[in-house]
Amino acid sequence: MTISTVGLIGTGIMGEPMARNMMKAGYSLCVFTRTKARAEGLLAEGAVWKPSPAEVARAAEAIITIVTDSPDVEAVYLGEDGVCAGLQKATLCIDMSTVAPEVARKVAARIAELGGSFLDAPVSGGGTGAKAGTLSIMVGGDEKDVARAKPLFDAMGQSIVHCGPTGTGQLTKLCNQILCGLNLLGVCEAMVFGRRAGLDLETMLQAVSKGAAGSWALDNLGTRMIRRDFAPMFMIDLQNKDLRITLETARASNIPLPGTALVSQLLAANQAADEGREGTQALVKTLERLANM
Repeated sequence: MTISTVGLIGTGIMGEPMARNMMKAGYSLCVFTRTKARAEGLLAEGAVWKPSPAEVARAAEAIITIVTDSPDVEAVYLGEDGVCAGLQKATLCIDMSTVAPEVARKVAARIAELGGSFLDAPVSGGGTGAKAGTLSIMVGGDEKDVARAKPLFDAMGQSIVHCGPTGTGQLTKLCNQILCGLNLLGVCEAMVFGRRAGLDLETMLQAVSKGAAGSWALDNLGTRMIRRDFAPMFMIDLQNKDLRITLETARASNIPLPGTALVSQLLAANQAADEGREGTQALVKTLERLANM
């Protein structure tokens, strides 16, 4: 079944630029978000407003959701006026949020009962990657559904990997968040150490970024830390939500993640300082406070 109309639910830091890239690729777009004002930019550019997830489902051949947390995904799909209330047979549903793997499986089962298909396809790359259309997309679900979704993914991402059956996209994203959290901590510690040691931080970054210490976090967040630019590419609140899901999933299988737990606790200190809506690079402020800087 050809996809010409796409429904998007969630127009935040990630969802809005992803929607624009889909429109640039030629798809007709209908949108819903809890606060209509957040969709006004997309509506001015040609997207069509729908008053509920159910109405989105009635209008679109494919539905993309990118919302905050597991309860939000359950509400969007399974709630009284959710996607499943208006789902048409053969509709392809793609959840690009980061949520608990068991929630992805629960939603997938209900959609299958109604004759639709479901992919869990969380993303990495932050707001910058969403705008550039260079996201990394980790997909769980049936191979034929992944093939059907591929043109949509190509409009939004650069790396699309089918990770396995439903839920494996989310599990892979949790691995991604473990790596991101620990990389972030490493960059923050180097910044605090270098500053206290009296180094020029720009020079230090130049010296280490092309060697074995180089990373996405160093390239994209290190300079922001130096400039004291804490605007979010990805918010601390969302990062720590992802780490909470990671730790809960790990605990269920008795998998120790001491480094991930430490990063989560340090980010909680930012949240306690009312910095949860700042970018993850603001973790450096927690380490500076610990060092009395």
